[in-house]
Amino acid sequence: LALNPWDVVLCISGTIISCENAIVVVVIFYTPAFRAPMFLLIGSLATADLLAGLGLILHFVFVYFIPSGAVSLLTVGLLVTSFTASVSSLLTITIDRYLSLYNALTYYSERTVTRTYIMLILTWGASICYGLLPVMGWNCLKEPSACSIVKPLTKNHLIILSVSFFTVFAVMLQLYVQICRIVCRHAHQIAVQRHFLASSHYVTTRKGIATLAVILGTFASCWLPFAVYGLLGDYSYPALYTYATLLPATYNSMLNPVIYAFRNQEIQKVLWAVCCGCFSSALPFRSRSPSDV
Repeated sequence: LALNPWDVVLCISGTIISCENAIVVVVIFYTPAFRAPMFLLIGSLATADLLAGLGLILHFVFVYFIPSGAVSLLTVGLLVTSFTASVSSLLTITIDRYLSLYNALTYYSERTVTRTYIMLILTWGASICYGLLPVMGWNCLKEPSACSIVKPLTKNHLIILSVSFFTVFAVMLQLYVQICRIVCRHAHQIAVQRHFLASSHYVTTRKGIATLAVILGTFASCWLPFAVYGLLGDYSYPALYTYATLLPATYNSMLNPVIYAFRNQEIQKVLWAVCCGCFSSALPFRSRSPSDV
C-alpha cells in the first residue's frame, strides 16, 4: 500500500499517547499511596488511553507490514474497546467528583470503594463487549455496502457508539450543572457563616469546577466532530473526512494525562522524586478530594 500521511500522523499520535499514559500507569501502580478511589479511576482512564495509543500503533504496523483481515478486526476491536473505556472512565470520574461534593460527609467510606470497583467493572465490561462485536462477526468484510466511515465497522455499530457518546456527554453535562449548583450553595454558606467554614474549601471546590469545565470542553471539542460524522457520514464519503474528525478524537487521549494526572500535586511529587532519583513508596501524601484532581 502507498503510505498515507494521515496514517503516519495517527501513528505518531498513538506513540505520544502511549508514552504519556504509560508514565501515569506506572506511577499509580507502583505507588502504594495511590490506592484511593479517585486514583483508581485516573488509573483506569490512563490504562484505556494507553491501550488506545498502542492500538493506533498496531493498526499502522498491521496495515502496512502485515496486512490481514483477521488482524484488522483485532486492532479495530482493541481501538473500540480502549476509546470506549476512555470515554466511560471520564464519566466515572465525573460521577465520583459529583458524589464527593454531594455526599461529602460519607464519601470517605467503604461504600465509596465498593462503588468505585462496580463502576470500573461496568466500564470495562461494556467496553470489551463493544470491542468484541467486530471480532464476533458484526463487521462489513463480506458486505462492503454495510460499512461505516470506519472500516470494517458496520454503520449500525458506529451509530450505537455515537449515540453512546452523546448519552455520556449529556450525563456529564447534567452532572456539571448539578456540581455548579452545589458550589453556589457552598459559596452562600461561606458568606453567611464565614467564621465557621474555611474559605479555602470554596477555593478548592472552585478549582475542581474549573478543572471539570476544561475537561468537559476538551472532551466535547475532541469527540463531537467524529460522533456527528459517524451518524451522518457514509462509507462512500472521502476518507479525508474520517481522518479529519478521527485525529482530534485521539487528542483527547493525549490531553487526559495533562488534565487529570500531571496537574495533580501528589503525582507531581512522585514524578519529581523519580527524576531526582530519590523515589520512595513511603512518600507522605495529603488526602485530597476528587474536586482537587
